[in-house]
Amino acid sequence: MAGALLISADLLAGGIGVASAQGDRDGRYWGRQDDWDGRDWGRQRDRDGRDRGRHRAAADRPMLAIVALNEQRVTIYSAAGKMLEAPVSTGSTGYETPAGIFSIVQKKEDHRSNLYEDGEMPFMQRITWTGIALHAGNLPGHPASHGCVRLPMAFARQLFDLTDLGMRIVIVRDDMRPSPITHPALFKSKPLPKELALAGQRSAKLGGAVPAGDIAVGSAKHLQILDSLATAKTGELETAAQRHREARAAAGKAAAEAAAVVRLLRAAEGSSTQAERALKEAERQLETAGSPRAKEQAEAAKTKAVARVDQVQSQVQAAKLREQAKREAAERAAAELKAAAAARDDAARAVDEAARKSLPVSVFVSRKTQRLYVRKGNYPIFEGPVAIRDPQTPIGTFVFTALEHAGGSGEMRWNVVAMYRDPTKIDPAPAEQARRGKGRHADAAPSDTAAAGAALDRISLTAEALDIITDVVLPGSSLIVSDEGPSRETGKDTDFVVVMSDEPQGALKIRQREPLPPRDFFDKRGPFFWSW
Repeated sequence: MAGALLISADLLAGGIGVASAQGDRDGRYWGRQDDWDGRDWGRQRDRDGRDRGRHRAAADRPMLAIVALNEQRVTIYSAAGKMLEAPVSTGSTGYETPAGIFSIVQKKEDHRSNLYEDGEMPFMQRITWTGIALHAGNLPGHPASHGCVRLPMAFARQLFDLTDLGMRIVIVRDDMRPSPITHPALFKSKPLPKELALAGQRSAKLGGAVPAGDIAVGSAKHLQILDSLATAKTGELETAAQRHREARAAAGKAAAEAAAVVRLLRAAEGSSTQAERALKEAERQLETAGSPRAKEQAEAAKTKAVARVDQVQSQVQAAKLREQAKREAAERAAAELKAAAAARDDAARAVDEAARKSLPVSVFVSRKTQRLYVRKGNYPIFEGPVAIRDPQTPIGTFVFTALEHAGGSGEMRWNVVAMYRDPTKIDPAPAEQARRGKGRHADAAPSDTAAAGAALDRISLTAEALDIITDVVLPGSSLIVSDEGPSRETGKDTDFVVVMSDEPQGALKIRQREPLPPRDFFDKRGPFFWSW
């Protein structure tokens, strides 16, 4: 169709994904064996506390959690496959944990509920700003919470130390497992631009030039280059901010000096007016003088008045010259301040852009809205129309995740999670939550890759959207395709939230959105937010 291009291997060479960000605590946690089977994967952090999760080996980095409501269990997956598993307790009847696609938006080691009698929620990992979270709690073997996902204490502690903000959480009715998938529509990385590689190597001081073609997109070296460029941009911002502070001080000083000279000019003009009045009075006295002595005195007074007028007029002219010089200096200082402010703002935007370059991209295609949404680090960067063939026919709900670089030509290894075993023919939701948990030991079903591929086949994107999306594909990049639209939970400080409309949503219906944490000065917001 005109203006649109089918998603193809040639065009989709960019990145989509969930954002990694700094967690809320330092150090390691060493979990103990509970009634779950798993390993300890404690996360090491740098001395400055900055999250280094994305630099861990793919097998050591959790990328996805799947919470199965009917089986009452959670499974953690890395790029290498199944990583950890534990029982859970989800929302009871009337407080049902909603099935859908979420991500971690906040982490707090010690947290208390402000809704339910100040209840303790250790190792809280929030997935909605209305209050649904994963946390340690009592597990009676069936759904018993007010909508949160309760975890065993040791597992909650261990998971808390593993995860990063932005990690995807998928809540399904029946347990599903990711399936590997290849498809020409799944995004490939563009080659690393030569100028980016050279600039990054200089900033990172990698030691010796490395051809751009030898740096794999998403590799540790590529991430090091992106980090070094972001650090360089931060340094430029600090310099620009310092220049702005200096320009602001200079402009303030120049404005004060100009104001002082204006006051002196006004005083000189006042003296000039008084001198001219005195001269007129002396001339009047001379005209009315009757006697020679009176005329002599009047002449002397006039001569003195003329001298005074000449003196103050000279002072006025000098004051006018000083005022003009100071005013022009103040105007130049104001212009320099304006330029410094613009340079600072440009540098701040460059820092934001450089930081986002090092984050995976997240793309959401909604059949309900017939629109495409793109975010990086929870920041909306694009929204536009998307063409879906047979738009009245269900397409299913899938989460495609880029796992790791797969070798030449920018290839990535992908998997897919389907929300249902039959993605387009969904059975009605179970009537009773209490029955859940009976099948805890049932195997997870593989996701239907044929249905997932068929969904990709139906989607076309505009050239503009492809140009924005296909910048870089990093591990953790993702594509969500769904019959649903974005949930009202999608907003500031979230990745895409998609809720299955035919599943019980008691926990969402009883909650109000909580206020967001305060943002810092450099958190620039764009025009792409929904006002839920």
